[in-house]
Amino acid sequence: MAKWDIFCSVVDNYGDIGVTWRLARQLAGEHGHAVRLWVDELAAFVRLCPEASATAERQQLSGVELCRWPTIWPAVEPAEVVIEAFACHLPPAYIEAMAASTARRLWLNLEYLSAEDWVAGCHGLPSPQAGGLRKFFFFPGFVDGTGGLLREGDLLARRRAFQADSAAQQAFLQRLGVTRQAHARLISLFAYENPGLAGWLQALADDPQASQLLVPQGRILGDLQAWLGDGDLAPGDRRQRGNLQVQVLPFMAQDDYDRLLWCCDLNAVRGEDSFVRAQWAGRPLLWHIYRQEEGAHWDKLEAFLALYGAGLSPAAAEALGGFWRGWNAGAGTAEAWLALPQVWQELHEHAERWCMDQAARPDLATALEQFYRNWL
Repeated sequence: MAKWDIFCSVVDNYGDIGVTWRLARQLAGEHGHAVRLWVDELAAFVRLCPEASATAERQQLSGVELCRWPTIWPAVEPAEVVIEAFACHLPPAYIEAMAASTARRLWLNLEYLSAEDWVAGCHGLPSPQAGGLRKFFFFPGFVDGTGGLLREGDLLARRRAFQADSAAQQAFLQRLGVTRQAHARLISLFAYENPGLAGWLQALADDPQASQLLVPQGRILGDLQAWLGDGDLAPGDRRQRGNLQVQVLPFMAQDDYDRLLWCCDLNAVRGEDSFVRAQWAGRPLLWHIYRQEEGAHWDKLEAFLALYGAGLSPAAAEALGGFWRGWNAGAGTAEAWLALPQVWQELHEHAERWCMDQAARPDLATALEQFYRNWL
């Protein structure tokens, strides 16, 4: 058993802490390591893990020691493996302690997920640091030569069992206050603010097929309220517009959010954590990528579409790509939506194939474990 320290600076409330919390649990539960997760914003973490305390300096949860990342760094013995997640910066005193130690320390910079071609070439490269230390770049990814995707060992078995059990799905949805309509398309929506939402919602309202839209509390709620003309939506509220029923859900813990994705026919997701979990759901998805300066996010979006769309027919790839581009541009989503019904079955089957292809590669925690073993 090795000691691992994971550092997470909460940037956009849930994506960074969502990934690092899943990773910490898996390294502890499946690989038997002693894991400390250092977080600078516990209030955001509590929404993902309601049993946590927002004020405790240290607490034990799911086999992980969760620690508040203080402004004034205490004297702490560095772990054998140190993960600097998503461009955060280790406390200078911690780096000094690593440099002063006679023991070897593996320092890893866990990068953001990308399908861009250059990722495999940079994965695992060392970066010399002051004090004789070296930091290695570790890139999650979708292709061989990268660190893979975060996936618990039993995730797909649990997902398949749940999707095969209509009673379990019904009980879960009822716990959320949702009654599934017969023959209605079930859609989850978790996204950043988006001016393209109104057009898509109107297209759903006008669609011959009924849709139920389930919206966990989040940043998209303001745009939803504007389209509905209702500025006071709360969890449990339902609104009907044409053939579209909208229902607001409470923000939910990670395991419940996974089940929501497994229930739905289409999942609109954002950032990185929900993006990966939607892929493991084996259902069509719509990704709202995190916007970056100078449009750098478009390169990432196109790189993934090229990889994901390689297994689709030209018509399906064009329809899906048009929908994703319109959604991320905030315009043209309604028109792009109209092309999807003709290729829906293909998109549904492809989502499961893609999931299985990705599951054939080592998951992120296993890849980190192997990198550590090779480094020893």
